[in-house]
Amino acid sequence: MAGLDEMKYRLGSNPRVGRVLTASDAAEALRLLRSDDPDLFGQRDADESIVDAVFADVSMPGLSGMELARVLTAFRNPPALVFITGHEENALEAFEVGALDYIMKPANAERIDRALRTIEKNKLQAAKGPRALEAPAPDDEEVIPVELAGTTRMIPRKDVRWVEAQGDYARLHTTDGSHLVRIPLAQLEERWAEAGFLRIHRSFLVSLSLVTELRMSSSGYSVVLGGGQPKELPVSRRHTRELKDRLVRAPRQNWGQQ
Repeated sequence: MAGLDEMKYRLGSNPRVGRVLTASDAAEALRLLRSDDPDLFGQRDADESIVDAVFADVSMPGLSGMELARVLTAFRNPPALVFITGHEENALEAFEVGALDYIMKPANAERIDRALRTIEKNKLQAAKGPRALEAPAPDDEEVIPVELAGTTRMIPRKDVRWVEAQGDYARLHTTDGSHLVRIPLAQLEERWAEAGFLRIHRSFLVSLSLVTELRMSSSGYSVVLGGGQPKELPVSRRHTRELKDRLVRAPRQNWGQQ
């Protein structure tokens, strides 16, 4: 089954989906998106979005999927956008142009359903108003007591850029130095997950909000952290997939800003 026909079949088989329209290239997709034909989309109010979501391949004849995405952002009511591709290196660019999700081929039914749930959630949040689109603020009131030379210093979690494992201890790295605490990295990983910290290596836990770059080299992936002097940390192979997924899905990330 051809890729376009297969995607149409999988979307049409999902109970979350109503009607599925297909386009062989970006130009045809734009003609459909701009159409006022009630036979295609039914009657609608002037301010009502005619399409809830667009699933686009990154590689298309003529305009690429990325170029199509940039056109869609100019719409008064832009549809939700999901990219489908066989090349994972485009994931970060996809986020930059406003994609809600990024599906690697071959796309199975479970993965498509997950993308559709993301679209539904985003639509519900948008209906509640702009503030609902903001990620819930983590409880940054948590502080970590650090003892040094008879003095106990309270380090706010929000000041921590990354955490480094050191046996049964963990070293908290902040903009003004580092602090050793008697807490295993695994315990902090679990405790701080909801605050936006992610394990990227057996030795490192990082604040995702500070990640400015994801780099790839012959030796593997690494991340660059902002929020102070730039710091590059390695990403282990077992954590790479989750890291990419989290970065693509994080709407409040500002990639490329130093």
